[in-house]
Amino acid sequence: MLASDSSSVLGPKPVVPARNPTLNRFSAGESCCLFHPPSRLRPAVSAGPNLSLNTVQMEALRWMGRGCFSFKNPRLRVEADSSGEDLFVAASGSVAKQVPSHLVIMVNGIIGSAADWRYAAEQFVKKLPDKVIVHRSECNSSRLTFDGVDTMGERLAEEVLCVIRRWPQVQKISFVAHSLGGLVARYAIGRLYDYSSKLGPVGTSRNSIVDEKTEYLKPCLEPGSENKIAGLEPVNFITFATPHLGSRGNKQLPFLCGLPFLERRASQTAHLVAGRSGKHLFLMDNDDGKPPLLLRMVDDTDDLKFMSALRAFKRRVAYANANYDHMVGWRTSSIRRQHELPKSNLLVIDEKYPHIVYVEGENANDSRNKASSYVGAQAVDLEEVMIRGLNQVPWERVDVSFKESKQRYVAHSTIQVKTYWLNSDGADVVYHMIDNFRL
Repeated sequence: MLASDSSSVLGPKPVVPARNPTLNRFSAGESCCLFHPPSRLRPAVSAGPNLSLNTVQMEALRWMGRGCFSFKNPRLRVEADSSGEDLFVAASGSVAKQVPSHLVIMVNGIIGSAADWRYAAEQFVKKLPDKVIVHRSECNSSRLTFDGVDTMGERLAEEVLCVIRRWPQVQKISFVAHSLGGLVARYAIGRLYDYSSKLGPVGTSRNSIVDEKTEYLKPCLEPGSENKIAGLEPVNFITFATPHLGSRGNKQLPFLCGLPFLERRASQTAHLVAGRSGKHLFLMDNDDGKPPLLLRMVDDTDDLKFMSALRAFKRRVAYANANYDHMVGWRTSSIRRQHELPKSNLLVIDEKYPHIVYVEGENANDSRNKASSYVGAQAVDLEEVMIRGLNQVPWERVDVSFKESKQRYVAHSTIQVKTYWLNSDGADVVYHMIDNFRL
């Protein structure tokens, strides 16, 4: 589809309820879209002392990140609006204008930005022309990634709703996330999971994101819609080097070299380096006496259906670095126990994807997939609880090794090709993900 007038795409914007200030730090009165669009599309936001610092930071980050796409191919389109940039291949010639029906949300990791997924986004639309719209999330960049998995997840959920409002034609949704972004995406889908019997009338919920979802997605909330994410059909949920089990535990944060003293010290001081996100990663949070957030995210709660949302996707894939990832260990990124990691003699080299060394289909281990999430009250192994909880749903596991690459020491970024000139050896991993992507 050729770029159309944005006002016709967006249509009139209804008034959005104010955000609950306990859920994030955006000031009351800001729109649900986290960034300010061009002036003719910009919702009214009063200037002056009521304008929050985060809003100013977000605006600056957004404009710093503009111009990330530069293409000679006129069919590659970038649609920019209040919630970031969407990339897709437009129909040309006499072909009827049609927006792709599959929305792909790409989520960056800690200290990251939307630019981290630029290369992968370009490959997506080149390899799947007219099939996908790729949106690189902008709501959690730089130091905003220290705000905690829950706050970041709330922001991502709001951004996804804004994107869906901009593209009402889309019918399917997939997520592709790197590192901490995988946890943020898991939180966001728990918020966006549609379970119509639980949604109350607009304006009655304590959580305004539920109000907004009810308002904009009413047509989708009908019998049979229980397995949708934000009113769309969930297809792929893909993570790259995500610490699904957190960073607490032996060699889960590899640069500490597995030394018990350093690992204990890291748990105690992570919040000084990475704020609330550090607490969440090391399971040191204790908000209102509740269990650690990552532990709660392996089950459903009253208002956050974490596992129901994961189960709704047709496939879940965990790409993991088998070595040289100094930030995220192999076990936590592949959701395995130590003895379940493939032995070195099982690792192979694929000529088409030279850095993919092992692929485990979702039905490779029935006993693990059927493991119960229940663990007795005396259990103290939090990692085991999370493994059992997450394996209530089947996962595909793809193990990656850059052992022979000159870029192996930056494997954590190379697996997603964060910066092409520095991480180009990870291109085959991106191609593997796209070639196996379910439409």
